[in-house]
Amino acid sequence: MKPGKELLFLALGGSGEIGMNVNLYGCDGKWLMVDLGMTFADPYYPGVDLVFADLEFIEERARDLIGIVLTHAHEDHIGAVPYFAQELGVPLYATPFTARLVKEKLVEAGLDKTVELNVVPNEAAFSLGPFDIRYVPLAHSIAEGNALVIDTPYGRVFHTGDWKLDDEPRIGTPATEEELTAIGDEGVLALVCDSTNVFNPNPSGSEGAVRAGLLESVEQMKGRRVVVTTFASNVARLQTLGEVAEATGRQLCVAGRSLDRIIAVSKACGYLEDFPDIVSMDQAMDLPRGEVLILATGGQGEPRAALSRIAGDQHPIKLEKGDVVLFSSRQIPGNELSIGRIQNQLVEKGVLLVTDRQSMIHVSGHPGRPELVALYDWLRPQILVPVHGEMRHMSEQARLGKAEGIAKTIVQKNGDLVRLAPNGPHKLTEVRAGRLVLDGDIIAPADGEAMGVRRKLGQAGIVAVSLAVSRDGKLVSPVQVAPVGLPLDEDLQDFVIEAESDAAEAVRTLKGDRKRDRVAVAEAVRLAVRRAAQRWSGKKPVVQVLLREA
Repeated sequence: MKPGKELLFLALGGSGEIGMNVNLYGCDGKWLMVDLGMTFADPYYPGVDLVFADLEFIEERARDLIGIVLTHAHEDHIGAVPYFAQELGVPLYATPFTARLVKEKLVEAGLDKTVELNVVPNEAAFSLGPFDIRYVPLAHSIAEGNALVIDTPYGRVFHTGDWKLDDEPRIGTPATEEELTAIGDEGVLALVCDSTNVFNPNPSGSEGAVRAGLLESVEQMKGRRVVVTTFASNVARLQTLGEVAEATGRQLCVAGRSLDRIIAVSKACGYLEDFPDIVSMDQAMDLPRGEVLILATGGQGEPRAALSRIAGDQHPIKLEKGDVVLFSSRQIPGNELSIGRIQNQLVEKGVLLVTDRQSMIHVSGHPGRPELVALYDWLRPQILVPVHGEMRHMSEQARLGKAEGIAKTIVQKNGDLVRLAPNGPHKLTEVRAGRLVLDGDIIAPADGEAMGVRRKLGQAGIVAVSLAVSRDGKLVSPVQVAPVGLPLDEDLQDFVIEAESDAAEAVRTLKGDRKRDRVAVAEAVRLAVRRAAQRWSGKKPVVQVLLREA
Protein backbone atom coordinates (compact mmCIF):
# COMPACT_ATOMS: atom_id res chain seq x y z
CA MET A 1 0.00 0.00 0.00
CA LYS A 2 1.30 3.42 -1.01
CA PRO A 3 -0.07 6.36 1.01
CA GLY A 4 -2.21 8.71 -1.03
CA LYS A 5 -3.39 12.24 -0.29
CA GLU A 6 -3.91 11.29 3.35
CA LEU A 7 -2.21 10.89 6.71
CA LEU A 8 -1.86 7.29 7.90
CA PHE A 9 -0.65 5.76 11.18
CA LEU A 10 0.54 2.18 11.59
CA ALA A 11 2.16 0.60 14.64
CA LEU A 12 4.26 -2.49 13.94
CA GLY A 13 5.30 -2.71 17.59
CA GLY A 14 4.43 -1.11 20.91
CA SER A 15 0.63 -1.08 20.60
CA GLY A 16 -0.91 -3.89 22.62
CA GLU A 17 2.36 -4.34 24.52
CA ILE A 18 4.90 -2.29 26.44
CA GLY A 19 8.17 -2.27 24.54
CA MET A 20 9.37 -2.93 20.97
CA ASN A 21 8.14 0.44 19.68
CA VAL A 22 7.98 0.83 15.90
CA ASN A 23 5.58 3.41 14.46
CA LEU A 24 4.95 4.45 10.86
CA TYR A 25 3.35 7.57 9.43
CA GLY A 26 2.27 7.59 5.79
CA CYS A 27 1.63 10.68 3.65
CA ASP A 28 1.73 11.57 -0.07
CA GLY A 29 3.37 8.33 -1.14
CA LYS A 30 6.01 8.26 1.60
CA TRP A 31 6.49 6.53 4.94
CA LEU A 32 8.25 7.89 8.02
CA MET A 33 9.36 5.56 10.84
CA VAL A 34 9.42 6.77 14.44
CA ASP A 35 11.60 4.56 16.68
CA LEU A 36 12.96 1.08 16.02
CA GLY A 37 12.94 -0.76 19.33
CA MET A 38 13.06 -4.25 20.70
CA THR A 39 12.05 -6.06 23.86
CA PHE A 40 13.70 -8.70 26.03
CA ALA A 41 12.46 -12.25 25.77
CA ASP A 42 10.48 -14.02 28.46
CA PRO A 43 10.26 -17.77 29.20
CA TYR A 44 7.76 -18.16 26.33
CA TYR A 45 10.80 -17.92 24.03
CA PRO A 46 13.31 -20.38 25.53
CA GLY A 47 16.91 -19.77 24.55
CA VAL A 48 16.14 -16.31 23.15
CA ASP A 49 17.37 -12.96 24.48
CA LEU A 50 15.83 -10.37 22.15
CA VAL A 51 12.46 -9.99 20.40
CA PHE A 52 11.81 -7.65 17.47
CA ALA A 53 8.81 -6.42 15.55
CA ASP A 54 8.35 -8.11 12.16
CA LEU A 55 9.07 -5.34 9.65
CA GLU A 56 7.88 -7.23 6.57
CA PHE A 57 5.29 -4.55 5.72
CA ILE A 58 7.79 -1.70 5.51
CA GLU A 59 10.64 -3.87 4.15
CA GLU A 60 8.44 -4.52 1.11
CA ARG A 61 7.97 -0.75 0.78
CA ALA A 62 11.49 0.34 1.69
CA ARG A 63 11.79 2.47 -1.46
CA ASP A 64 9.01 4.68 -0.02
CA LEU A 65 10.56 4.91 3.47
CA ILE A 66 12.39 8.24 3.83
CA GLY A 67 13.90 8.04 7.33
CA ILE A 68 13.86 6.75 10.89
CA VAL A 69 13.45 9.36 13.64
CA LEU A 70 14.41 8.25 17.16
CA THR A 71 12.71 9.89 20.14
CA HIS A 72 15.13 8.77 22.87
CA ALA A 73 17.74 6.15 23.73
CA HIS A 74 15.85 3.47 25.65
CA GLU A 75 16.28 -0.02 24.21
CA ASP A 76 12.58 -0.41 23.48
CA HIS A 77 12.96 2.56 21.10
CA ILE A 78 16.45 2.05 19.57
CA GLY A 79 17.45 -1.55 20.36
CA ALA A 80 16.59 -3.00 16.91
CA VAL A 81 18.57 -0.37 14.97
CA PRO A 82 21.75 -2.46 14.48
CA TYR A 83 19.70 -5.43 13.28
CA PHE A 84 17.50 -3.70 10.68
CA ALA A 85 18.80 -0.23 9.80
CA GLN A 86 21.15 -1.41 7.06
CA GLU A 87 18.46 -3.53 5.44
CA LEU A 88 15.96 -0.67 5.50
CA GLY A 89 18.61 1.55 3.92
CA VAL A 90 17.42 4.96 5.13
CA PRO A 91 19.02 7.66 7.29
CA LEU A 92 18.62 7.79 11.07
CA TYR A 93 17.88 11.00 12.96
CA ALA A 94 18.50 11.55 16.68
CA THR A 95 19.47 14.22 19.18
CA PRO A 96 23.11 14.17 20.43
CA PHE A 97 22.83 11.88 23.46
CA THR A 98 20.68 9.33 21.64
CA ALA A 99 22.90 9.55 18.57
CA ARG A 100 26.04 8.74 20.58
CA LEU A 101 24.49 5.59 22.03
CA VAL A 102 23.18 4.56 18.60
CA LYS A 103 26.63 5.20 17.11
CA GLU A 104 28.17 2.82 19.65
CA LYS A 105 25.69 0.13 18.60
CA LEU A 106 26.50 0.67 14.94
CA VAL A 107 30.25 0.56 15.59
CA GLU A 108 29.87 -2.68 17.54
CA ALA A 109 27.88 -4.18 14.65
CA GLY A 110 30.37 -2.90 12.05
CA LEU A 111 27.72 -0.68 10.47
CA ASP A 112 28.94 2.82 11.34
CA LYS A 113 30.30 3.32 7.80
CA THR A 114 27.20 1.99 6.01
CA VAL A 115 24.28 3.39 8.04
CA GLU A 116 23.77 7.16 7.85
CA LEU A 117 23.24 8.70 11.29
CA ASN A 118 22.24 12.36 11.44
CA VAL A 119 22.71 14.26 14.71
CA VAL A 120 19.89 16.77 15.17
CA PRO A 121 20.45 19.57 17.71
CA ASN A 122 18.09 19.60 20.67
CA GLU A 123 14.78 21.31 19.86
CA ALA A 124 15.76 21.58 16.18
CA ALA A 125 13.46 21.12 13.18
CA PHE A 126 14.07 19.38 9.86
CA SER A 127 12.06 18.10 6.91
CA LEU A 128 11.76 14.68 5.31
CA GLY A 129 9.56 14.56 2.21
CA PRO A 130 6.04 15.67 3.17
CA PHE A 131 6.90 15.63 6.90
CA ASP A 132 8.16 18.67 8.81
CA ILE A 133 9.52 17.42 12.14
CA ARG A 134 10.51 19.23 15.31
CA TYR A 135 11.96 17.78 18.52
CA VAL A 136 10.16 18.93 21.68
CA PRO A 137 11.97 18.05 24.96
CA LEU A 138 9.88 16.32 27.60
CA ALA A 139 10.96 14.87 30.95
CA HIS A 140 11.62 11.13 31.06
CA SER A 141 13.94 8.71 32.86
CA ILE A 142 16.78 9.29 30.39
CA ALA A 143 18.55 12.29 28.97
CA GLU A 144 16.95 13.91 25.93
CA GLY A 145 13.54 12.35 26.08
CA ASN A 146 11.63 13.95 23.22
CA ALA A 147 8.23 14.33 21.70
CA LEU A 148 7.90 15.00 17.99
CA VAL A 149 5.74 17.61 16.34
CA ILE A 150 5.09 16.21 12.87
CA ASP A 151 3.47 18.65 10.45
CA THR A 152 1.92 17.32 7.23
CA PRO A 153 -0.34 18.77 4.53
CA TYR A 154 -3.24 17.02 6.31
CA GLY A 155 -2.65 18.10 9.88
CA ARG A 156 -0.25 18.10 12.80
CA VAL A 157 0.64 15.08 14.94
CA PHE A 158 2.08 15.41 18.44
CA HIS A 159 3.89 12.10 19.05
CA THR A 160 4.81 12.08 22.75
CA GLY A 161 7.38 9.30 22.90
CA ASP A 162 7.87 8.38 26.57
CA TRP A 163 7.29 11.29 28.90
CA LYS A 164 6.20 12.71 32.23
CA LEU A 165 5.88 16.11 33.89
CA ASP A 166 8.63 17.09 36.32
CA ASP A 167 9.14 20.44 38.07
CA GLU A 168 12.67 19.38 39.11
CA PRO A 169 13.97 17.22 36.26
CA ARG A 170 17.67 17.45 37.29
CA ILE A 171 18.82 16.82 33.67
CA GLY A 172 17.68 18.86 30.69
CA THR A 173 14.94 21.48 30.37
CA PRO A 174 11.55 20.10 29.33
CA ALA A 175 9.05 22.16 27.36
CA THR A 176 6.95 24.38 29.59
CA GLU A 177 3.20 24.58 29.92
CA GLU A 178 3.30 27.81 27.90
CA GLU A 179 5.31 26.20 25.09
CA LEU A 180 3.00 23.19 24.89
CA THR A 181 -0.07 25.42 24.99
CA ALA A 182 1.37 27.41 22.07
CA ILE A 183 1.67 24.17 20.07
CA GLY A 184 -1.97 23.47 20.88
CA ASP A 185 -2.96 26.98 19.84
CA GLU A 186 -1.58 26.28 16.37
CA GLY A 187 -3.86 23.23 16.14
CA VAL A 188 -3.14 19.55 16.77
CA LEU A 189 -4.93 16.98 14.65
CA ALA A 190 -3.76 13.88 16.56
CA LEU A 191 -2.07 13.19 19.87
CA VAL A 192 -0.23 9.83 19.76
CA CYS A 193 0.36 9.26 23.45
CA ASP A 194 2.16 7.03 25.97
CA SER A 195 -0.36 4.92 27.96
CA THR A 196 1.95 3.08 30.38
CA ASN A 197 0.79 4.61 33.67
CA VAL A 198 -2.80 5.51 32.82
CA PHE A 199 -4.09 3.55 35.82
CA ASN A 200 -1.96 5.60 38.23
CA PRO A 201 -4.30 8.19 39.82
CA ASN A 202 -1.36 10.32 40.96
CA PRO A 203 1.34 12.28 39.14
CA SER A 204 4.48 10.26 38.48
CA GLY A 205 6.56 12.42 40.84
CA SER A 206 9.67 14.53 40.57
CA GLU A 207 13.33 13.57 40.40
CA GLY A 208 13.89 16.33 42.95
CA ALA A 209 11.75 14.42 45.45
CA VAL A 210 13.81 11.29 44.73
CA ARG A 211 16.97 13.22 45.56
CA ALA A 212 15.56 14.11 48.97
CA GLY A 213 14.43 10.51 49.55
CA LEU A 214 17.75 8.99 48.56
CA LEU A 215 19.67 11.51 50.64
CA GLU A 216 17.58 10.69 53.70
CA SER A 217 17.90 6.94 53.14
CA VAL A 218 21.69 7.02 52.74
CA GLU A 219 22.16 9.37 55.70
CA GLN A 220 20.34 6.85 57.90
CA MET A 221 22.83 4.11 56.97
CA LYS A 222 25.86 5.45 58.82
CA GLY A 223 28.60 2.85 59.18
CA ARG A 224 27.04 0.56 56.55
CA ARG A 225 28.19 -0.25 53.02
CA VAL A 226 25.41 0.96 50.68
CA VAL A 227 24.67 -0.32 47.17
CA VAL A 228 22.13 1.48 44.98
CA THR A 229 20.77 -0.24 41.89
CA THR A 230 18.97 1.77 39.24
CA PHE A 231 18.44 1.82 35.48
CA ALA A 232 21.79 2.68 33.89
CA SER A 233 20.07 4.93 31.35
CA ASN A 234 18.54 7.17 34.02
CA VAL A 235 21.06 9.99 33.78
CA ALA A 236 19.08 12.22 36.13
CA ARG A 237 19.23 9.49 38.79
CA LEU A 238 22.97 9.17 38.28
CA GLN A 239 23.31 12.92 38.77
CA THR A 240 21.24 12.62 41.94
CA LEU A 241 23.32 9.74 43.29
CA GLY A 242 26.55 11.60 42.62
CA GLU A 243 25.22 14.50 44.68
CA VAL A 244 24.02 12.15 47.43
CA ALA A 245 27.48 10.55 47.64
CA GLU A 246 29.13 13.95 48.08
CA ALA A 247 26.51 15.19 50.56
CA THR A 248 26.94 12.10 52.76
CA GLY A 249 30.76 12.05 52.59
CA ARG A 250 30.94 8.80 50.63
CA GLN A 251 33.24 7.83 47.77
CA LEU A 252 31.40 6.70 44.64
CA CYS A 253 32.04 3.30 43.00
CA VAL A 254 30.40 2.03 39.81
CA ALA A 255 29.78 -1.68 39.13
CA GLY A 256 28.47 -2.50 35.68
CA ARG A 257 29.62 -1.85 32.10
CA SER A 258 26.35 -0.26 31.04
CA LEU A 259 26.77 2.31 33.82
CA ASP A 260 30.32 3.03 32.66
CA ARG A 261 29.06 3.54 29.10
CA ILE A 262 26.17 5.83 30.04
CA ILE A 263 28.37 7.96 32.30
CA ALA A 264 30.95 8.38 29.52
CA VAL A 265 28.32 9.28 26.90
CA SER A 266 26.59 11.67 29.31
CA LYS A 267 29.80 13.56 30.03
CA ALA A 268 30.60 13.74 26.32
CA CYS A 269 27.20 15.35 25.74
CA GLY A 270 27.61 17.92 28.49
CA TYR A 271 25.74 16.12 31.27
CA LEU A 272 27.11 14.95 34.65
CA GLU A 273 29.71 17.73 34.51
CA ASP A 274 30.01 17.84 38.31
CA PHE A 275 29.87 14.08 38.75
CA PRO A 276 32.32 13.01 41.48
CA ASP A 277 35.45 11.01 40.76
CA ILE A 278 34.89 7.25 40.82
CA VAL A 279 36.97 4.87 42.90
CA SER A 280 37.76 1.36 41.73
CA MET A 281 36.06 -1.67 43.20
CA ASP A 282 39.27 -2.69 44.98
CA GLN A 283 39.52 0.80 46.50
CA ALA A 284 35.87 0.65 47.52
CA MET A 285 36.42 -2.59 49.40
CA ASP A 286 39.37 -1.03 51.27
CA LEU A 287 37.35 1.97 52.44
CA PRO A 288 35.52 1.97 55.79
CA ARG A 289 32.02 0.58 55.24
CA GLY A 290 30.28 3.90 55.86
CA GLU A 291 32.46 5.81 53.40
CA VAL A 292 31.45 4.25 50.10
CA LEU A 293 28.34 4.37 47.90
CA ILE A 294 28.21 1.75 45.15
CA LEU A 295 26.09 2.08 42.00
CA ALA A 296 25.31 -1.34 40.53
CA THR A 297 23.45 -2.66 37.51
CA GLY A 298 21.02 -5.55 37.84
CA GLY A 299 17.96 -4.21 39.66
CA GLN A 300 15.71 -6.25 37.35
CA GLY A 301 17.33 -9.53 38.34
CA GLU A 302 19.50 -9.92 35.23
CA PRO A 303 21.65 -12.99 35.94
CA ARG A 304 24.90 -11.59 34.51
CA ALA A 305 24.56 -8.09 35.94
CA ALA A 306 26.59 -6.79 38.88
CA LEU A 307 23.93 -7.11 41.61
CA SER A 308 23.20 -10.75 40.79
CA ARG A 309 26.90 -11.57 40.99
CA ILE A 310 27.25 -9.59 44.23
CA ALA A 311 24.34 -11.55 45.72
CA GLY A 312 25.98 -14.80 44.64
CA ASP A 313 29.45 -13.87 46.01
CA GLN A 314 30.89 -13.88 42.48
CA HIS A 315 31.89 -10.22 42.32
CA PRO A 316 34.71 -8.05 43.72
CA ILE A 317 32.10 -6.07 45.69
CA LYS A 318 31.20 -8.00 48.85
CA LEU A 319 28.24 -7.41 51.12
CA GLU A 320 27.87 -8.62 54.67
CA LYS A 321 25.29 -8.59 57.44
CA GLY A 322 24.14 -5.05 58.12
CA ASP A 323 24.96 -3.68 54.66
CA VAL A 324 22.20 -2.10 52.56
CA VAL A 325 20.85 -2.33 49.00
CA LEU A 326 18.53 0.43 47.77
CA PHE A 327 16.35 -0.55 44.78
CA SER A 328 15.98 2.85 43.09
CA SER A 329 13.96 1.46 40.18
CA ARG A 330 10.53 0.04 39.53
CA GLN A 331 9.90 -3.66 39.17
CA ILE A 332 9.16 -4.31 35.49
CA PRO A 333 6.27 -6.80 35.10
CA GLY A 334 7.64 -10.23 34.28
CA ASN A 335 10.81 -9.75 36.33
CA GLU A 336 9.26 -10.50 39.71
CA LEU A 337 10.76 -13.98 40.07
CA SER A 338 14.29 -13.00 39.08
CA ILE A 339 14.23 -9.91 41.31
CA GLY A 340 12.81 -11.94 44.20
CA ARG A 341 15.55 -14.54 43.83
CA ILE A 342 18.29 -11.92 44.18
CA GLN A 343 16.52 -10.19 47.05
CA ASN A 344 16.20 -13.49 48.92
CA GLN A 345 19.92 -14.16 48.43
CA LEU A 346 20.75 -10.75 49.85
CA VAL A 347 18.40 -11.10 52.82
CA GLU A 348 19.92 -14.50 53.60
CA LYS A 349 23.25 -12.69 54.06
CA GLY A 350 21.62 -10.27 56.50
CA VAL A 351 21.57 -7.40 54.00
CA LEU A 352 18.89 -4.75 54.51
CA LEU A 353 16.72 -4.05 51.44
CA VAL A 354 14.94 -0.76 50.76
CA THR A 355 12.54 -0.39 47.80
CA ASP A 356 10.32 2.38 46.47
CA ARG A 357 7.48 0.92 48.52
CA GLN A 358 9.29 1.82 51.72
CA SER A 359 10.93 5.09 50.81
CA MET A 360 10.74 7.82 48.14
CA ILE A 361 13.73 6.53 46.18
CA HIS A 362 12.18 6.11 42.73
CA VAL A 363 9.61 7.75 40.47
CA SER A 364 8.30 6.56 37.13
CA GLY A 365 9.25 8.10 33.82
CA HIS A 366 5.70 7.80 32.47
CA PRO A 367 2.64 10.02 33.08
CA GLY A 368 -0.09 9.31 35.57
CA ARG A 369 -3.67 10.41 34.96
CA PRO A 370 -3.24 14.02 36.14
CA GLU A 371 -0.33 14.50 33.74
CA LEU A 372 -2.29 13.04 30.83
CA VAL A 373 -5.20 15.38 31.58
CA ALA A 374 -2.84 18.36 31.71
CA LEU A 375 -1.37 17.52 28.31
CA TYR A 376 -4.86 17.12 26.82
CA ASP A 377 -5.76 20.59 28.12
CA TRP A 378 -2.63 22.19 26.69
CA LEU A 379 -2.66 20.53 23.25
CA ARG A 380 -6.44 20.17 22.71
CA PRO A 381 -6.09 17.49 20.01
CA GLN A 382 -8.96 16.53 17.73
CA ILE A 383 -7.94 12.84 17.89
CA LEU A 384 -6.32 10.75 20.62
CA VAL A 385 -4.33 7.66 19.58
CA PRO A 386 -3.12 5.76 22.67
CA VAL A 387 0.10 3.76 22.17
CA HIS A 388 2.88 2.30 24.35
CA GLY A 389 0.70 0.00 26.42
CA GLU A 390 -1.19 -3.24 26.60
CA MET A 391 -4.77 -3.18 25.35
CA ARG A 392 -6.06 -2.46 28.85
CA HIS A 393 -3.80 0.60 29.12
CA MET A 394 -4.69 1.98 25.71
CA SER A 395 -8.43 1.38 26.14
CA GLU A 396 -8.36 3.14 29.50
CA GLN A 397 -6.54 6.14 28.04
CA ALA A 398 -9.15 6.34 25.28
CA ARG A 399 -11.88 6.44 27.95
CA LEU A 400 -9.97 9.11 29.86
CA GLY A 401 -9.53 11.21 26.74
CA LYS A 402 -13.21 11.05 25.90
CA ALA A 403 -14.12 11.99 29.47
CA GLU A 404 -11.81 15.00 29.18
CA GLY A 405 -13.48 16.24 26.02
CA ILE A 406 -11.32 14.88 23.19
CA ALA A 407 -13.78 14.48 20.33
CA LYS A 408 -12.35 11.36 18.70
CA THR A 409 -10.26 8.44 19.95
CA ILE A 410 -9.19 5.20 18.36
CA VAL A 411 -7.83 2.10 20.10
CA GLN A 412 -5.56 0.38 17.59
CA LYS A 413 -3.12 -2.49 17.89
CA ASN A 414 -0.02 -3.59 16.04
CA GLY A 415 -0.92 -4.08 12.39
CA ASP A 416 -3.98 -1.80 12.34
CA LEU A 417 -3.60 0.67 9.48
CA VAL A 418 -5.40 3.84 10.55
CA ARG A 419 -6.27 6.90 8.46
CA LEU A 420 -5.97 10.03 10.59
CA ALA A 421 -6.97 12.44 7.83
CA PRO A 422 -9.03 13.26 5.94
CA ASN A 423 -12.19 12.20 7.78
CA GLY A 424 -10.36 10.18 10.46
CA PRO A 425 -9.71 8.33 12.52
CA HIS A 426 -10.72 5.23 10.62
CA LYS A 427 -9.21 1.74 10.52
CA LEU A 428 -8.59 0.83 6.90
CA THR A 429 -7.24 -2.70 7.17
CA GLU A 430 -4.87 -4.98 9.06
CA VAL A 431 -1.36 -5.79 7.88
CA ARG A 432 1.18 -8.34 9.06
CA ALA A 433 2.67 -7.34 12.42
CA GLY A 434 4.26 -10.39 13.99
CA ARG A 435 7.38 -10.94 16.06
CA LEU A 436 10.89 -12.05 15.29
CA VAL A 437 13.43 -13.46 17.74
CA LEU A 438 17.20 -13.33 17.86
CA ASP A 439 18.03 -17.01 18.32
CA GLY A 440 21.80 -17.34 18.56
CA ASP A 441 23.01 -15.47 15.48
CA ILE A 442 19.79 -15.99 13.50
CA ILE A 443 16.72 -13.75 13.33
CA ALA A 444 13.80 -16.16 13.06
CA PRO A 445 10.00 -16.02 13.23
CA ALA A 446 8.78 -16.04 16.82
CA ASP A 447 5.89 -18.32 15.84
CA GLY A 448 8.09 -20.70 13.84
CA GLU A 449 8.41 -24.43 14.33
CA ALA A 450 11.67 -24.14 16.25
CA MET A 451 10.11 -22.13 19.10
CA GLY A 452 7.11 -24.48 19.30
CA VAL A 453 9.31 -27.56 19.53
CA ARG A 454 11.61 -25.91 22.05
CA ARG A 455 8.70 -25.03 24.32
CA LYS A 456 7.45 -28.59 24.12
CA LEU A 457 10.92 -29.94 24.92
CA GLY A 458 11.04 -27.70 27.98
CA GLN A 459 7.61 -28.81 29.13
CA ALA A 460 7.75 -32.53 28.47
CA GLY A 461 11.30 -33.59 27.57
CA ILE A 462 12.47 -35.76 24.70
CA VAL A 463 12.94 -39.49 24.12
CA ALA A 464 15.32 -40.72 21.42
CA VAL A 465 14.65 -44.21 19.98
CA SER A 466 17.12 -46.13 17.84
CA LEU A 467 16.45 -49.42 16.02
CA ALA A 468 17.26 -51.29 12.81
CA VAL A 469 14.79 -53.24 10.62
CA SER A 470 15.24 -55.36 7.53
CA ARG A 471 13.68 -54.47 4.17
CA ASP A 472 10.79 -56.80 4.90
CA GLY A 473 10.12 -55.07 8.21
CA LYS A 474 11.72 -57.45 10.70
CA LEU A 475 13.50 -56.07 13.75
CA VAL A 476 17.21 -56.91 13.38
CA SER A 477 18.68 -55.01 16.37
CA PRO A 478 17.66 -54.31 19.95
CA VAL A 479 15.58 -51.17 20.41
CA GLN A 480 17.44 -48.49 22.37
CA VAL A 481 15.50 -45.80 24.23
CA ALA A 482 17.23 -42.71 25.67
CA PRO A 483 14.96 -40.30 27.58
CA VAL A 484 16.00 -36.74 28.53
CA GLY A 485 14.00 -34.52 30.86
CA LEU A 486 11.33 -36.98 32.06
CA PRO A 487 10.59 -36.76 35.82
CA LEU A 488 11.19 -40.46 36.50
CA ASP A 489 14.37 -40.60 38.61
CA GLU A 490 14.39 -44.04 40.27
CA ASP A 491 11.80 -45.38 37.78
CA LEU A 492 13.86 -44.38 34.78
CA GLN A 493 15.38 -47.78 34.05
CA ASP A 494 12.05 -49.60 34.41
CA PHE A 495 10.49 -47.15 31.97
CA VAL A 496 13.30 -47.68 29.46
CA ILE A 497 12.85 -51.47 29.59
CA GLU A 498 9.10 -51.20 29.08
CA ALA A 499 9.38 -48.59 26.31
CA GLU A 500 11.92 -50.70 24.43
CA SER A 501 9.64 -53.73 24.71
CA ASP A 502 6.61 -51.74 23.51
CA ALA A 503 8.55 -50.37 20.54
CA ALA A 504 9.69 -53.86 19.52
CA GLU A 505 6.14 -55.15 19.82
CA ALA A 506 4.85 -52.29 17.67
CA VAL A 507 7.24 -53.33 14.87
CA ARG A 508 6.31 -57.01 15.14
CA THR A 509 2.57 -56.39 14.95
CA LEU A 510 2.61 -54.30 11.76
CA LYS A 511 0.89 -56.08 8.86
CA GLY A 512 1.10 -56.08 5.07
CA ASP A 513 2.66 -53.14 3.26
CA ARG A 514 2.99 -51.16 6.48
CA LYS A 515 5.76 -53.53 7.63
CA ARG A 516 7.86 -52.39 4.63
CA ASP A 517 6.92 -48.72 4.87
CA ARG A 518 9.69 -46.97 6.82
CA VAL A 519 7.42 -44.01 7.64
CA ALA A 520 4.74 -46.33 9.04
CA VAL A 521 7.31 -48.27 11.09
CA ALA A 522 8.79 -45.08 12.57
CA GLU A 523 5.35 -43.72 13.43
CA ALA A 524 4.28 -46.95 15.14
CA VAL A 525 7.44 -46.88 17.25
CA ARG A 526 6.99 -43.19 18.08
CA LEU A 527 3.42 -43.68 19.29
CA ALA A 528 4.28 -46.78 21.32
CA VAL A 529 7.12 -45.01 23.16
CA ARG A 530 5.07 -41.85 23.74
CA ARG A 531 2.21 -43.92 25.23
CA ALA A 532 4.70 -45.63 27.54
CA ALA A 533 6.09 -42.27 28.60
CA GLN A 534 2.62 -40.97 29.34
CA ARG A 535 1.80 -44.05 31.46
CA TRP A 536 4.96 -43.65 33.51
CA SER A 537 5.21 -39.88 33.80
CA GLY A 538 1.95 -38.27 32.71
CA LYS A 539 3.97 -36.41 30.07
CA LYS A 540 3.80 -36.55 26.28
CA PRO A 541 7.43 -35.94 25.33
CA VAL A 542 8.82 -35.31 21.88
CA VAL A 543 9.86 -38.74 20.54
CA GLN A 544 12.54 -38.87 17.85
CA VAL A 545 12.97 -42.18 16.04
CA LEU A 546 16.24 -43.08 14.31
CA LEU A 547 15.37 -45.96 11.99
CA ARG A 548 18.19 -47.79 10.23
CA GLU A 549 17.67 -50.32 7.44
CA ALA A 550 19.82 -53.47 7.68
